[in-house]
Amino acid sequence: MGQLTVRALRAVLVVVFAGTVFVQVSMVWALFQDPEDGSLPLTPLRLVTILGMVSAQVALVCVWRLVAMVRRGTVFSHAAFRYVNGMIGAIVGAALVWFTVTALNAPGQREDPGVTLIMGGVGVAILGVALIVLVLRMLLAQAVARDGEATRMRAELDGVI
Repeated sequence: MGQLTVRALRAVLVVVFAGTVFVQVSMVWALFQDPEDGSLPLTPLRLVTILGMVSAQVALVCVWRLVAMVRRGTVFSHAAFRYVNGMIGAIVGAALVWFTVTALNAPGQREDPGVTLIMGGVGVAILGVALIVLVLRMLLAQAVARDGEATRMRAELDGVI
């Protein structure tokens, strides 16, 4: 991975992480305002939004750690599975949050149920991303196994020579 690619990816990760933290802090700050001043209490949609951003932040941290492992050349190790599993969990969590948003929004869409169907389709697509990452995890497992096998064979060859 090139230096420019790593820097660009890290810049994007920092901007997205800072944006989600800003929105979360703003929402929490609004919760402690006086309701007579026009602020809204904690609603299910606000809570789900905060949880959705937490799942995005977990995925961002996992990607950051994996990029660091790629730069060090240690990504083909068992330590990488922790972060890949974290990403899968965060994506599944985001899908569950999206399905919750869809369920909360559905009663208001009785006149136009197509919106709810589209939102459900987006949730299925998010789960599809989790499945893609799961397939990539399987590829990582194969690469780690092959790397271990190559190391063992090199050691045997060195012993023979």
